Amino acid sequence: MTAPDADAPATGENPEIDSPSAPRQYPSRRDIHGHRTDTRGIPLVTGAIRAVTGAVPSVGRNGAQRAQTTTATGTSTGTATAEDGGTPTAGGSAAGAVGQAGPAPSGTDDPSEDGTTTPPDGPVVTEQTLLVRLLGERRLALGATWQARAWGWIGAVLVTLVAAATRLWELGRPGTLVFDETYYVKDAYTLGTEGAERQWPDDPNPAFEAGDVDTYLDQAAYVVHPPVGKWMIWLGMEAGGGPTDPFAWRLASAVVGILAVLLLARIARRLFSSTVMGLAAGFLLAIDGQAIVHSRTALLDQFLMFWVLVAFGCLLLDREQARRRLAGRVAAISSAGGPVAGWPPAWLGVRWWRLAAGVSLGLACGVKWSGLWFVAVFGLLTVLWDMTARHRAGLRGGAAKSLLLDAPYAFVQIVPVALITYVASWWRWFASVSSPTPAYDRTWAADNPGQTASWVPDWWASFWHYHQQVFGFHTGLDSEHAYAAHPLGWIVQWRPTSFFWERSAAGENGCPPDGGACAVAVTALGNPLLWFLAAIAIVVTIVLGIWLRDWRAIAVLSGTVAGWLPWFLYTERTIFAFYSIVFTPWVILTLLYPMVVALERTGRRAGRGGTVAVIAGVLLAITAVSVAFYPFWSAMQVPYDYWREIIRFQNWI
Repeated sequence: MTAPDADAPATGENPEIDSPSAPRQYPSRRDIHGHRTDTRGIPLVTGAIRAVTGAVPSVGRNGAQRAQTTTATGTSTGTATAEDGGTPTAGGSAAGAVGQAGPAPSGTDDPSEDGTTTPPDGPVVTEQTLLVRLLGERRLALGATWQARAWGWIGAVLVTLVAAATRLWELGRPGTLVFDETYYVKDAYTLGTEGAERQWPDDPNPAFEAGDVDTYLDQAAYVVHPPVGKWMIWLGMEAGGGPTDPFAWRLASAVVGILAVLLLARIARRLFSSTVMGLAAGFLLAIDGQAIVHSRTALLDQFLMFWVLVAFGCLLLDREQARRRLAGRVAAISSAGGPVAGWPPAWLGVRWWRLAAGVSLGLACGVKWSGLWFVAVFGLLTVLWDMTARHRAGLRGGAAKSLLLDAPYAFVQIVPVALITYVASWWRWFASVSSPTPAYDRTWAADNPGQTASWVPDWWASFWHYHQQVFGFHTGLDSEHAYAAHPLGWIVQWRPTSFFWERSAAGENGCPPDGGACAVAVTALGNPLLWFLAAIAIVVTIVLGIWLRDWRAIAVLSGTVAGWLPWFLYTERTIFAFYSIVFTPWVILTLLYPMVVALERTGRRAGRGGTVAVIAGVLLAITAVSVAFYPFWSAMQVPYDYWREIIRFQNWI
C-alpha cells in the first residue's frame, strides 16, 4: 500500500496547529495514565524511563476501549500523546476517521501482567491507523492545502530575506582580517591555488589586505583543522571576486548563514508540526548575534554548524520516511492475516536520508573534529527513533529486536559513511605527493622508513601521523588568552569573544567632527535575552519531556548536548564562547519548545489569547534587543557613548 503524501492530511479535514478548526477536548490525567494506582501513574517516575525509550503513557483497558468506541456518526474518539507530535484530540480527527479499523491512534501500549505488550485489537490494523500512531495527527494535517504549503514556503523565504539583509549589508566591513580570519582566509587561498596550505612571511596581513595576496612562501604550513571549511571559504572568494575583496573573504560564511535560517525554519516546521513556530525559529536565528557575527566573518565554526544542521534535518526526514514504510509493511502483514505482534519487518528499504546524514556528518568532521560528538549523539538519536517506532506500531519486543535489526544498519549508514566522507575530503592533501611542494607531512612515511609496519601503505601512515600531531595540539592547547571562556558561561553568553574593536576620535576614520569619539566593534555575543531565556527553557524542556514523554524534547536538546556538553571535558585547554554557534539552532529550538507545548495545550480555550500574547511579547522583546546590539555585530560605527551604554557588563568587553 502506498503511503500518503508527506503533506497530505489524514482525512482532508484536519487543520494545522496554527489554526484548529474545532475546539479540542482533552482527557484527564486519569485517562492518560490509566486507572492503576501503582508507580506507573507517577509521571516523573515513569516518564524518565519512557522519555528515553519513547513509550507512551499506559492507558487502562477500559480507557483504551473508550478511546476506540465508535460513535453513532461513524467516527471514533482517540487520544494522541506528545509522542505523536501533538496534544490529545477528539472526534472529527484523523484518529476518528480510522478508529473503526484498529486501536486508538495513540497506541494503547498497555503492558499486560506478564510484562509483554498487548497486541492491537480489531480485525485489521490499517496503514492510516498506524500513520496516526507513528507520526501524529498534527504532522499528517500539516500543509493540508496548497495554500498552507505555499504560505509555509513564502514565510520561510521572508525570514530568509531578513537573514540576507542582516548578513550581506556592508559585508566587507571592516576591510581588515579580523580575529582568526588571519589564519583561515590565507589558508583557504593557498589551499585553492596551490592545493595545500602554505607558510607566510612575518606580518603578512597588511600586504594581503592591500591586495598583494601572493607573498606566501614555498613551504608547507602545519595546520590543525581539516580542509572542508577552508575549501568553502575559497569557493566564496572565487564567486565573490577574488581574495583582494573583504566581501569575498566572508561570502561563503554569509551564504551558509542565510541557508541555515531557511533550513531551521523548515526543520522546526516539521518538528513542531507548525508553520508559525517554524518561521519563529528561522526568524530568531536570522536576528541572533552569534549567527550574524559568524555569517560576517570567515571562521570555520559557521560551516560546522551548517553541516550538523543539515544532518539533523536529514535524520528528521528519515524518521518520517521510515515510519511511513513501517506503517505500510505492518498494515500489509495485518491485511494478509499475519501476526502483527510477531517478529518485526527487518528491512524498510534503503534509508537515503540517513545516508545523506552520514555524508553531512563526515563533512562536519571535515570542518572541525568536534563534529565527532554529533556523529555519536545523532547516531543514538536515530536508533532510538527506530526503537520507538516499532514499539508504537504494536510489535511485541520491537524495541529489543530493533537493536538487532536497526542499530547495525544505522551504524553502517552513519559511522563508516562519515569516515569515508572525511577521508575523501583530504583528497588534495593525498594528491599533493606529486607536487614540488607536498602538503605538510604528506611524505612523512617515505622520509621515515621503518617507523610503521611494512604492510601499512605510506599514504595512510603519513595521514595517521599527521592526525596524531593534530590531536596532541588540540588536547594540549593551554596558552593564555584574554577571551578564553569556561563552557558553563556559554549558555548565557557570559564571556563573549571580541573579534574587532576600534575607537576613533572626532573627525577621524569617518567619525563626525562635531561630536564625540566613535567606536566600531565586532563582538561574538548572542542576543542576551534570547540566550538567557533559552537557558531557563533547557530546564523546562527537560521537565516537560519527562512529564509528556515527548520525543521532541530529546530532539531539540540533542544538538546542545553534542555541541556544548563535551567541552566540559576540556576545560583545561583554551576554549572560547564563540564555539557556541555550533549549537545555536538547537538553543533556539529549545527556547521555542515550551511555547509550542503551551499552544498545543491551550488550543482554542480561554487561555489561548494570553499564551499567544506572551509568546508574541517575548519575540518582540528579543527583536528589540537585536536591533540595539546589531551595530556591534556588523562593525557599524556608532558614538562611543552608545557603545558604553549597550555593552554594559565588564565581562562583555
